[in-house]
Amino acid sequence: MAGRIGRRRFSVFSLSFLDVMSCGFGAVVLIFLIIHHRSEHDATARDRELLSESRKLDYLIEQGETNLAELREQLEAAKKRVNTASRQLLAQVDRRDRRKKELGELQQRAVAERESIEALKADIAGRDKEVKRLQDEEEALRGFHVREIKGEGDRQYLTGLFVGGTHILIALDASASMLDRTIVQILRRRNMPEPRRLDAPKWRRAQRIVEWICAQAPLESNFQIALYNDEARFPLGDDSWRPSTDPTALNDALEAIAEIVPVGGTSLEALMEAIGAMRPLPDNVFLVTDGLPTRSADRTRRGLVTGRQRQRLFEDAAELLPRGVTMNVILLPLEGDLFASAAYWLLAVSTGGTYMSPSEDWP
Repeated sequence: MAGRIGRRRFSVFSLSFLDVMSCGFGAVVLIFLIIHHRSEHDATARDRELLSESRKLDYLIEQGETNLAELREQLEAAKKRVNTASRQLLAQVDRRDRRKKELGELQQRAVAERESIEALKADIAGRDKEVKRLQDEEEALRGFHVREIKGEGDRQYLTGLFVGGTHILIALDASASMLDRTIVQILRRRNMPEPRRLDAPKWRRAQRIVEWICAQAPLESNFQIALYNDEARFPLGDDSWRPSTDPTALNDALEAIAEIVPVGGTSLEALMEAIGAMRPLPDNVFLVTDGLPTRSADRTRRGLVTGRQRQRLFEDAAELLPRGVTMNVILLPLEGDLFASAAYWLLAVSTGGTYMSPSEDWP
C-alpha cells in the first residue's frame, strides 16, 4: 500500500487545475465582455453628443455665412454711399470755393460801386450848386430880357448862338419854300387859301425863331427885322434901328410878320444889298432860311434853277456882304437842296458866326 502511494505522479492536466484555469479564463472573458459593452455604450453616447454639437456648429456656420453675405452686401452699399457722399462733398467744396470767389468779386464790385456812388453824389452835389448858381443868375437877369418865351417842358437848349452886339439884324426868308419841307407839299400849300398858308407849320416855326432871338437881345442893343423873297423889305417901314427896350416896335414887327404870306423866290443878293445900305452896319445878322437862293437881285433868272446855279447865286450874294458883319445862320429843312448846309456853314465860319440846323422841337 505504501509502495503504491509512493509511485503516484503529479499532472497539470488534472481535474482541479483545469477547473481553476477554466474558472480564471471565464472570469477574464466575463470581465472583457463587461468592459467592452460599457465602452460601446459610452462611445455611442459620446457620438450622439458630438453629432449634436456638429449639427449645431453646422447651423451656426450656415447662419454665419448668411450673416456674412448680408454684411458684405451692407459693406458694399456702405462703400457706395461713402463714394457718393465723397463725390457730393467734393462738389459742395467746389461750389463753396466758387461761391467764395464770386463773393469776393461781388465784394470788390460793391466797393467799386460804393466809390462810384460817392463820386456821383459828389458830382450831383457840385451840379446842384452849379444849377443853383445858374438859377440865381437867371433870376437876377430875368428882368433884362426884352421878351419872355414860354413853352412846354424844359426849353434851356444849348444852341451856341451868341445874341450880342449893339446893332442886331434878324433876316427872315419869306419865300414860298418856307411853307413846307418837301417840294410836293410846298406846291400843294402854295395853292391853298391865304389863312391856310399863314398857318403852315414851317412858317409858324420860323416866326417863333425870330421871336426867340428878339427875346435874347441885350437891353442896351438896337434891333431891326428884315424880310426877303424876290426883294428885301423891313416890316417896320424903314431900315432905321430901334432900341431893344422899345416893346411897341418889337410887337409891331412881330405882328406884321404874322400877317405876311410866304410867296415868290429867294433873292439873297437883295438882302445883302439892303444890309449894305444900313447905317450903321449891323454887328450880328441872324439869317433864318431853308436853302440857297433861286433869284438874283435883278431877277434875270426865271423858271427852274439847278443846284449848281443856286450855288453860284449864293456865291454872288456872299460877295456883297459888308466886311466886319457877323453872319449867324439858322437853316430849316428843305427837300433836295444838297449844297445849302455846306454853303451856309462856310459863310458863318468865315464871318465868325454860328451855323445851326435845329431839331424839330426848337425853339
